[in-house]
Amino acid sequence: MKLSLVRSACGSLRIHPACPGSRVSGLTRRCLPVGPPNNRLIVRTAKATSSGGTVPKLAVSFGKQSQKNDGFDYDSSLREVVQSTKEAMLALQGRNPTVQPLLVIIQAGEDDCLLEINKKMAERIGLNITQICLAKECSEDEIVEEVLKLNEDPRVHGVYLHLPPAYITSRVLNTIKPEKDVDGISDLNIGRLVRGDLSKGFVPPIASAVLDLLEKHDSALEGKAVLLIGGEGPLGLSLQCLIERSGMVALKGHWSSKNLQRQVMQADAVVLLGAGNMDLPPTWVRPGAAVIHCEPTLETDEHAIEMSSKSGLGYLTAAYRTQNVVGSCSRWLQEQQYRPWHLHSLKLQPLTPVPSDIEISRTQTPKPVDQLAEEIGLLPEELEAYGRSKAKVRLSLLDRLHKQPDGKYVLVAGITPTPLGEGKSTVTIGLVQALSAHLKLNSFACLRQPSQGPTFGVKGGAAGGGYAQVIPMEEFNLHLTGDIHAITAANNLVAAAIDARMLHEATQSDKALFNRLVPSVNGVRRFSPIQISRLRRLGISKIDPASLTPQEVSTFVRLDLDPSKITWQRVVDTNDRFLRKITVGQASTEKGHIRETGFDIAVASEIMAILALADSLVDMKNRLARMVVGTSRSGKPVTAEDLGVSGALAVLMKDAIKPTLMQTLEGTPVFVHAGPFANIAHGNSSVLADKLALKLVGRDGFVVTEAGFGADIGMEKFFNIKCRASGLRPNVVVLVATVRALKMHGGGPNVSAGAPLPKEYIDENLNLVEGGCRSNLRKQIQIAQLFGVPVVVALNAFKTDTQAEIDLVCQIAKECGASDAVPCHHWSQGGRGSLELAQAVNEAASRPSHFKFLYNIEMPILEKIRTIAQQVYGADDIELSPEAKAKIEYYNQQGYGSLPICMAKTHLSLSHMPDKKGVPTGFVLPIRDVRASIGAGFIFPLVGTMSTMPGLPTRPCFYDIDLDPVTEEITGLF
Repeated sequence: MKLSLVRSACGSLRIHPACPGSRVSGLTRRCLPVGPPNNRLIVRTAKATSSGGTVPKLAVSFGKQSQKNDGFDYDSSLREVVQSTKEAMLALQGRNPTVQPLLVIIQAGEDDCLLEINKKMAERIGLNITQICLAKECSEDEIVEEVLKLNEDPRVHGVYLHLPPAYITSRVLNTIKPEKDVDGISDLNIGRLVRGDLSKGFVPPIASAVLDLLEKHDSALEGKAVLLIGGEGPLGLSLQCLIERSGMVALKGHWSSKNLQRQVMQADAVVLLGAGNMDLPPTWVRPGAAVIHCEPTLETDEHAIEMSSKSGLGYLTAAYRTQNVVGSCSRWLQEQQYRPWHLHSLKLQPLTPVPSDIEISRTQTPKPVDQLAEEIGLLPEELEAYGRSKAKVRLSLLDRLHKQPDGKYVLVAGITPTPLGEGKSTVTIGLVQALSAHLKLNSFACLRQPSQGPTFGVKGGAAGGGYAQVIPMEEFNLHLTGDIHAITAANNLVAAAIDARMLHEATQSDKALFNRLVPSVNGVRRFSPIQISRLRRLGISKIDPASLTPQEVSTFVRLDLDPSKITWQRVVDTNDRFLRKITVGQASTEKGHIRETGFDIAVASEIMAILALADSLVDMKNRLARMVVGTSRSGKPVTAEDLGVSGALAVLMKDAIKPTLMQTLEGTPVFVHAGPFANIAHGNSSVLADKLALKLVGRDGFVVTEAGFGADIGMEKFFNIKCRASGLRPNVVVLVATVRALKMHGGGPNVSAGAPLPKEYIDENLNLVEGGCRSNLRKQIQIAQLFGVPVVVALNAFKTDTQAEIDLVCQIAKECGASDAVPCHHWSQGGRGSLELAQAVNEAASRPSHFKFLYNIEMPILEKIRTIAQQVYGADDIELSPEAKAKIEYYNQQGYGSLPICMAKTHLSLSHMPDKKGVPTGFVLPIRDVRASIGAGFIFPLVGTMSTMPGLPTRPCFYDIDLDPVTEEITGLF
C-alpha cells in the first residue's frame, strides 16, 4: 500500500491509504519552524520499493501523437536512460547491497508536481527521494543552511535546487558540494564541463535530455545549426559546449533581437531556454526543424495516455537526474575505498654547520594540512583542521578502511638512556623521511605528544632535531590541539568530585543525600542512566526511586571513601616540585574536612594511559568508567562511574581521542597522539594512531612508532601491554645507540649538565665503545629477541665519532644477533642520511616475524613481576615489601590478577640503581608498593622511589624561551 501524507486544516498530519500496486515506504512530512510563524520547513521522504519483487512501470505511455507533433521519440529515449541507470544501480547494489542512493530536492513552497515526476523515476530505478519545502519567501541564509546540512550528510548523494532563478544566487550555487550537485549548475561543475573534464562533475540533466533528443531527431543534425534562444546561465553554457562537442554548430539568439525570425528560419533546430510562456510562431520554423522547450510543464496524472513535448522532456530530464544520482553514489562508494598515495615531498637544503632546530623548522614551509591529507588518501570529511598545519583525524577512517590490510609495523627503541642522549625521536623521523621522500614507500611516524613540563624544564621539546623534525616545531611542543589540557580538565574533575562527595556524605543524612542526588523535577523523580548502572552493580534491579528501601537508599548514596586510601591526585602540565604533597580543605567552608594529597604531572594521569590504549570511543568511555579512585572503608574499590562522573569525562575527552596529523621537514605524514611517561606508565603513543596509520600506508607501507626510554622499559611495555591491547604485532625493532652513550656504558666518566664533555667522549676510544657494545647493547638486543622480533641497530652518528668507532659498533651489533646495523646521519642530512637504515628495515620487515609475549597473562601477579625482573632486567630475584604483598593479595581478591604488568622504575639503569650503567648483575629488585590502573588495564609495581611530579632545575629552559611581539616568532625552543 502506498501512503500519502496530507495536512489537515489545523496543520496536523493524516495518513490516507492509496491505491494498491507499487508502494512508497516511509513517505514522511515534517514541519519545522523557520523564520516567522507563517514560514515552515516541510520534509517529505519517499523510499522507492516494489511489490512482488519487480520494479513497477511508469504509469504513463508515450503515444505516437507527440512523436508526430515534434519529431522526437521520447519513449525510446526514456527507456534507454532508465534501462542503463537500472543496470548501473544493480551493479552498484551487487557490490554494496546496503547502499541506497538518495536524491534531495530543495524547493520554495509546497508544490508536489516535481516530487511526483521524480518519484516515478525513483520507483523505476530503485532510489530514494526526499523533498524539502522551504517557505515561499525563504531567505538565502535559510537555503544555504539546508544545503550545508545536506553536504555533511553521507546518506545524501544528490541535491537538486528546484528554486526560482532569483533564489539560486552565486553563494547558494557554490555552497553545494560539487560531488552532490547532480544538476551540474555549480561554478566548479560548469567549469569542468567547459574544460571537458566530466570524471568528477555532472552534465545538467536537462542539457543531457536536450542533446539526447537532438541526436535522435528524424534528421541527422551533425554539422547543422542549433539556435539557443534565451538562457544566459549555466544551462545555456552547458548546452552550447555539448552541442559543439557533438559536431553541431551552436548559435545564440535573444527574444528582443530584430533578426530572431531570420535566425529561426535558418536553424536546423531551435532550443527555447527560460522562455516561460513564450513560443515561436509556426510560420517561423522551417519544415523538418526541431523545436525543444526547456521549461517543461510537469503533467503527473498517472492515467495520462498522451505526453506533450514539454512533459516528455520533463520526464527525460528526471531520468537523467536519477542517472546522475546513481553515478554520484557510485563515485562516493569508490571514494570510500583505499586511495593510493600521491605524496609530494618537500625539498631539503641542509647547511653546514647545522643551524638550530627552530631555525631549520622556520626555513621550511609546511604543506597545508588538507593538501597533506588528500595526498595520503584521507577524505575531507575525515579531517578537523586546527589552523593551517595540523588537524584531527576522525576515527570513522577505521570503519571506511576496515577491509584494508595493515602495513608493516616498526618500533623504535633504544639502549639504556644516558645524559648524552640517544635520539630515538630523530631516528624515527629520519627513518620515515628516508622511506617516503627517498625510497618512495608509504610511511607514517607515530609520536607521543610532549609534556610542557620537560619543554620548559630540562629536556626541551620532543619534535626531533636537526633536519629530522616534525614541523611546525613550536606548535608540536606547545599545546598542539589541547589534548593534554583536556586530560588535565578530566582528571581534576574526578578529583573535585571525590572531595565534594566526601564532604556531602559527611554532612548530610541518607534522605538528604538521596533527595539531592535524585531530585524531583516537575514532580517526577528519576534515576539518571549512570545511577541505574550503579544500582545494577550493587545488585539492585529497581528503577523507581520511590521503591528503594532505606537500606538500599543508604547503600546507593554512600560511597564511604576512606580518605587515607584515595589514590587519585590532581594534575598540572608543569614541573612543580612544591605540589608533590599538599593539604586541601583548609577553608572554613569545607567544615574541617582536611586531607593530604598531591599533584602529578598531567601526562602521569591514568586518563593519559587510557587515551593511549583505547581502541575506540566506546572503549575509552568504558575504561574511564572502570578507573578506581580509592577504596571504601569496607575495602571495596570505588570507581569513576560510582562517582557519576565517567560520562562527563568522555565528553571532555571526545576530541582528544582523535590523533593529530602533522608532517616532517620533508612533508611526510606524522600522527601525534598521547604521551604517557615510560617510567611510570607504558610510554608509547596511542593504539588508535598506529591503527589509523597502518590502514593508510597500505600493505607495503610502514608505520614507525617510538617507545620511551630504553628497550628494557618502553619496548617491553610496548610488547606486553600495548600489543595486548591493540592486537597488533610488530615486524621490526630499530634499536638506537650512540657512540658516546655506549662509551658511558662501557665505563666512561659521568657527565654533568652544562659542563664540557670529558675527552673520552670526544676522542676515539675503542675500548670504551667495545665495553658498551658487549654489555648494554648486547643486552638490549637480547631483550628484543625474547619477543621474537628482528632487530636493526641504528647508530645515531655524531661529528665526533670516528669511522673506526662506527665500524666497531656495527660489527659487534651483528655479532650480538642484530639482523643489521647501520650508521645514520639524518640530523645533518635529513632522510637522505637514513637511507641505509630504511633499506635495512625494509629488508628485515620482509622476513617472517615470530612474535611472542614474555609471559602468559593468566600467570600470578607475583610471577609476572619476577619474569620481567629476571629475564629483562637481569635481576637474581625480587623482594616485596609487606605493603606490596598485601596489595597483590587485594588485587587478586578483586579479580585484577589477569592484568599485565607495568613496571615503574628508573630509566637510567637496567637495575633499580640509576648510577649502575652497562649490565648490572647480582642484584635483587625491591618492590616497595604495587598499584593498579584498572581503567588503563595494568598493575604497576613501584621499584624504589618514583616521582610522578618532576621539579625545575636551577636554570630551566624557560630562561631562553621568548616571543618577538612584532613578528610573533618564538625563540629558545629546542
